[in-house]
Amino acid sequence: MIENQIFTKSIRYIQRKIKDILDKVSQENIDKVKDLFFNSKRIFVYGAGRSGLVAKAFAIRLVHLGFQTFVIGETITAPVQKGDLAVIISGSGETIPAVMTAEIAHNLEAYVISITAKKNSEIAKFADITFYISSGCDEEERKRYAPLGTLFEASVWILLDGLIAYLLDSKKETEEVMRSRHATLEQ
Repeated sequence: MIENQIFTKSIRYIQRKIKDILDKVSQENIDKVKDLFFNSKRIFVYGAGRSGLVAKAFAIRLVHLGFQTFVIGETITAPVQKGDLAVIISGSGETIPAVMTAEIAHNLEAYVISITAKKNSEIAKFADITFYISSGCDEEERKRYAPLGTLFEASVWILLDGLIAYLLDSKKETEEVMRSRHATLEQ
């Protein structure tokens, strides 16, 4: 069998880079974030583009964990209030709707978690906790095997799925309990 060299090199490159990126995530910040989840009334998530898709995937898992969760910008989203938690994902940290969302949530006295690749970004200014997912690199390999925001988005997805496992354990729940909250029409 002839293997697709580009495909194989891309997968290996992405796996290696994501491991390097996530190894830098602060356990102290993870613990603080866990506490925010348990001390907040409701959870709100936001992201634009592919970051928005990652945010929505995270929201689904939060619902499976029993958190009252909303996606900002959807038609059935409640208004953010004092004591809520807003998780905002923006690779650049400068996307205008993401910055506005962070500022508004902050001004309403909601807790804000920002996830960005850029230190000193605008969304970080309004955040209680910021995860810096340092995925930026100008390696030629990155441009070929993980174009645009691939490393950031994939790293954030895995970061948030790891947080789901941590929250699941902290709630002393099981996958079966999560499954009972899973939206399904099957019998």
